[in-house]
Amino acid sequence: MSAKSLGILGGGQLGRFFTMAAQNMGYSVVVFDPDEKSPAGKIADKHICKPYTDVNALNELRAYCSAVTTEFENVPAETLQHLEKDIIVRPSSKAISIAQNRIKEKDFLKECGIPVGTYVVIDSIESINNLDPKILLFPGILKTAQFGYDGKGQIHVNNKIELEAAFKSFNRAPCTFELKLNLDCEFSVVLARTFNGEFMVYPLIRNQHESGILDCSSIYPNSIAETLENQAIKLAKRIANELSYVGVMAVEFFLSSNTLFVNEIAPRPHNSGHFTIDACVYNQFDQQVLTLIGNKLKNEATKFPISLMLNLLGDLWFRNGKQGEPKFELIAGSGISVHLYGKSEPRIGRKMGHITILGLENQTQEDVMNKADTLRKILWKN
Repeated sequence: MSAKSLGILGGGQLGRFFTMAAQNMGYSVVVFDPDEKSPAGKIADKHICKPYTDVNALNELRAYCSAVTTEFENVPAETLQHLEKDIIVRPSSKAISIAQNRIKEKDFLKECGIPVGTYVVIDSIESINNLDPKILLFPGILKTAQFGYDGKGQIHVNNKIELEAAFKSFNRAPCTFELKLNLDCEFSVVLARTFNGEFMVYPLIRNQHESGILDCSSIYPNSIAETLENQAIKLAKRIANELSYVGVMAVEFFLSSNTLFVNEIAPRPHNSGHFTIDACVYNQFDQQVLTLIGNKLKNEATKFPISLMLNLLGDLWFRNGKQGEPKFELIAGSGISVHLYGKSEPRIGRKMGHITILGLENQTQEDVMNKADTLRKILWKN
């Protein structure tokens, strides 16, 4: 292994894209992931297949690498703390520990004066019984403080009886209970921040979810008022600065009654930022490598001002009661890119890949949306 080796904790699709970006820049990559079939592990220069708590394995990673980053926020903070003693770890264990716990995250945002929706902490039946009747919380969403993603660890409730049942179904694990907002739209800001506070911010991304899983993301100029876009970027930068964050980060926003609320922080590249792979000169994973090694960020503009990303879930592999590979060859064309994640088997609700659709010369927002609808119909029909 080279002394230039970079490490990444987590070997899913985000780790896979990081690995490709780093290798394209001339770095060898060590993936640390307990899954022997991890998509990133398949293409890495080395795959350490051990639990994140295995100290000997972590020491092996530390010996190979000059710097380590993370693919997802559920890596134990203690793992990062162990590595930080001797090598560069970006983002830091402190930032990860806040972002991986919804209670810490909400409290941190509130303390920083960042707008968040109404919420309370639920950590016992007593905390439910003692809810302040003056605080409007129903209908609301109970969310586990840790290990929730893609709609998992969330239950919508309409009253105290449902809230208690939901809390018990989570084995009484600590949760946040959040007022359900009437949403105008959801969007995210993906940015990169260096150790000396330099920023690179991608265009605002509008997101649509189905059953708690991101369905599609789009970049359409002027689709959100400029004042709101500037406010969102300012808030995202402020969060990164307050965390002394180094790396790529996404901040998810709710827009309700023309008011911004921060939903959550993702301390890593984000699914909604996948458009950057095809629409930008330097994508979010390139920036992740650059922040990790301490280089200046690349701030070249997007190639195409209009783009849309469609998630490909495992459901698409199970059409008409049969399992089969979708016929991606039927949708080939200019401005259309299919990215598959190298996962070992499809499952319902599992992210298997995505499609990027770029708006070509003289194409409008409506043209790109219509093309996306056409591609969906073709893939589900055949």
